[in-house]
Amino acid sequence: MRSEIEQAVVLMQRGDDEALEQALALLQNTVFSFSMRVCGQRQDAEDTMQEVLVKSVGYLPKFDSPKALLVWLYKVAKNRCLMSRRRSKFAPLRELSLDELMPDGKELELSSGEGSISPEAFAIRSQSAARLREAIQTLPPRYRIILVLRDMEGLTDDEVAEITGLRAGTVRVRLHRARLFVRKELMKARKPLRAKKMLATQQAGVAPRPPRCKAMFAELSNYLDEQLDDSLCEELERHFDGCGPCQAFLASLEAAIEECRKAPAEHPATRDSARFRQKLVQDYRRAAVALKSEH
Repeated sequence: MRSEIEQAVVLMQRGDDEALEQALALLQNTVFSFSMRVCGQRQDAEDTMQEVLVKSVGYLPKFDSPKALLVWLYKVAKNRCLMSRRRSKFAPLRELSLDELMPDGKELELSSGEGSISPEAFAIRSQSAARLREAIQTLPPRYRIILVLRDMEGLTDDEVAEITGLRAGTVRVRLHRARLFVRKELMKARKPLRAKKMLATQQAGVAPRPPRCKAMFAELSNYLDEQLDDSLCEELERHFDGCGPCQAFLASLEAAIEECRKAPAEHPATRDSARFRQKLVQDYRRAAVALKSEH
């Protein structure tokens, strides 16, 4: 759970104007950051942030559970982002096939010759933030939402499932495919170097993707998130010990995930946000008085 939500609940319980403004600033940043990552457009993110907080402020005095507030805010923001985002910018509404996201024999052969990829080197090669934003915006929305909530906003599988209304197993499947997609897009930044190696590999002739390797790829996210039972984990590690290409592929996937997790959050315009918060504080106080009168 985002620590900002927990801090906001504590501040709202204090009840003074300074604490309320600080709490609302935290909620503004949280909703804007999420909206920016999903929408990709600052104006869309600003509009979403304002609409979500205006809609939510009347309910805020009722929240004493950070988790309940977190689920509420992200649900409202998610629906607003997907409904209002500029249609011309939407990625295709399609399913991602695991098979299309896995490397073929040629890519595995190239990977084995490139060595391990550190997150730092990966970020430099993929042009860091700009390339990552582009890759995420290319993701179909149903996968983008999962990746943003889980790897960029730092929520748990259970929290993501509650926000999206999906089963936990579906969240895991979509998360894995979204990660593979982003990894594949970021690796395209290395295309000039890989093109030369690919030509040499094609001339030498490379076998199709090994069947045993293919069986491993569906479990890579579960392995990295430590969600495999011990026996399957040991089986995967035995495979990696004897398969250089799979080791290299796993390193590049891990680096892509780490880049998502370290992506800096963006914040709304300071001056406009301060004016907006002043109005929200007044609306919050009216809602709090109304709530007391009900009891």
